[in-house]
Amino acid sequence: MAEKAKQAEVEATEAQTAEAPVVSEAQANPEKFLKEFNWHNYQEGIDEVDDKQLEEFEKLVAENFVDTLDDEVVEGTVIHITDRDAIIDINAKSEGVISLNEFRYNPDLKVGDKVEVLIDVREDATGQLVLSHRKARVIKAWDRVNKAHETGEIVNGFVKCRTKGGMIVDVFGIEAFLPGSQIDVKPIRDYDQYVNKTMEFKVVKINHEFKNVVVSHKALIEADIEEQKKEIIGQLEKGQVLEGVVKNITSYGVFIDLGGVDGLVHITDLSWSRINHPNEIVELDQKLNVVILDFDEDKSRIQLGLKQLSKHPWEALGEEVKVGDKVKGKVVVIADYGAFIEVAEGVEGLIHVSEMSWSTHLRSAQDFVSVGDEVEAQILTLDREDRKMSLGIKQLTPDPWTDITAKYPLGSKHTGIVRNFTNFGVFVELEEGIDGLIYISDLSWTKKIKHPSEFCAVGDKLDVIVLELDVEGRKLSLGHKQTTDNPWDKYETEFALNTTHTAAISEIVDKGATIAFNDDIVAFVPQRHLEKEDGSKLKKGEEAEFKIIEFNKEFKRVVASHAAIHKAEEAANIKAAAKKAASAAAEAKPTLGDANDALQALKDKMDGKK
Repeated sequence: MAEKAKQAEVEATEAQTAEAPVVSEAQANPEKFLKEFNWHNYQEGIDEVDDKQLEEFEKLVAENFVDTLDDEVVEGTVIHITDRDAIIDINAKSEGVISLNEFRYNPDLKVGDKVEVLIDVREDATGQLVLSHRKARVIKAWDRVNKAHETGEIVNGFVKCRTKGGMIVDVFGIEAFLPGSQIDVKPIRDYDQYVNKTMEFKVVKINHEFKNVVVSHKALIEADIEEQKKEIIGQLEKGQVLEGVVKNITSYGVFIDLGGVDGLVHITDLSWSRINHPNEIVELDQKLNVVILDFDEDKSRIQLGLKQLSKHPWEALGEEVKVGDKVKGKVVVIADYGAFIEVAEGVEGLIHVSEMSWSTHLRSAQDFVSVGDEVEAQILTLDREDRKMSLGIKQLTPDPWTDITAKYPLGSKHTGIVRNFTNFGVFVELEEGIDGLIYISDLSWTKKIKHPSEFCAVGDKLDVIVLELDVEGRKLSLGHKQTTDNPWDKYETEFALNTTHTAAISEIVDKGATIAFNDDIVAFVPQRHLEKEDGSKLKKGEEAEFKIIEFNKEFKRVVASHAAIHKAEEAANIKAAAKKAASAAAEAKPTLGDANDALQALKDKMDGKK
């Protein structure tokens, strides 16, 4: 520039020398010259350019070229795509290169697409402009995320990987969290199927403090479902048949997705036959037709049926089936009062417990059959209109009471099994269907029994004698004690009145004591009959002689006395002394006073006086 100025100065000097007489404009009017002189052109050494042309040039530069400053996001156009890179034109002096890895979230990237980029390197060693789409997205991402959260805009995201409780999703270059519960409206069993997929999401939560973003795909599905739901609900009618998909299976029924609306098929409406669990009929994700049975006013609870789509089994039951026929079936349900038998698919009959055996004593249905058993029975009643059938098992065997008098005549001896107790006796089964009652008084000749359980237990075998037989009333009276001789017949002689026996005091009671002469005879000793000869009382465990003063075979009552033993001896002594005194009086002829004194002494001794 200095050389150009010097040259201009030389040229001006030469011109002045050549044309000395001519006066220049600068000389003539220096102030005007200096004011209008173009110093820029003079310094740059170029010709002056018209201002209008300069304005047009500046306009073209502004429209076609970018200012390549750092940290500035600009928009570029994809002009070419290779296997690894995308070539981007940002109207700079050269195109930029971006790795396709930065566009994984957008697998549909194509030539002509507009993308945001950040100038990473203005010019590398080869003179190439290096751009970054990822960095540009990060810069713009938070603005976009916040805007999407505020407006509810649907955004695209690339599912990068699984994590605890959900998935990591790339949204605008930000790693957002997709909870497992927000992937779909139905439970997800395989999370890996979503990895490396691009999906639509809705931003549901932003934590600016920790820079966390939560997105949801389920929210979009729910919005679509809500629209479908309104449309479907508006068209629902009872009896309408719809196709649905099994969404969930529980112990009480199956939830069916009708296309955004859920309905419940109760377990009793799945099949005409009884089932233990719905998974015996359906499985998850299975498509099937169902019929609408009922729904509430707002149609939020829809009751569906599956079995109603097929003909009721009772309607298919042949007319040839009639009362008295023998049928075979499987036990499906057992209750205390009986068992339900499925004689055909969806057709059940009840066998009441009273129709399972000729026995009359109380038993449960579980004593005869179990669930799953194959049984044969006879039809007792059949009501096709009410769809009810009663069956019987015992009718397949003869009634044991038909020849009861021949099998169990009066006085005959048999062995039975104790089946049940009552307060007044024991029920003994002689055979299936033949029960007899032993009254408590007919259990033992000797024992005083307050309750039959003191004498025997359920399941014990007992020998019995038939005492009474009522064929019409189907009642049999039995006795057990009658199978042995009555020992009281023998005791009546052995323990007759005034007989004496030796025994020890067993127990002291309120009004006396008890003594046991043997296993059967327990006698009572009144209080005053416990007195010994010296005036003291017998104590527990003390052995002495006793006299029987009462014996009642009917009531099995025996009363004994110890005092009667020594008082009887005293009475005998008095009698002997009186006889002796009379004999002595005849010989010595004593006075009347002497005789009275002797008698008084004996009397005092008997009364316990000294």
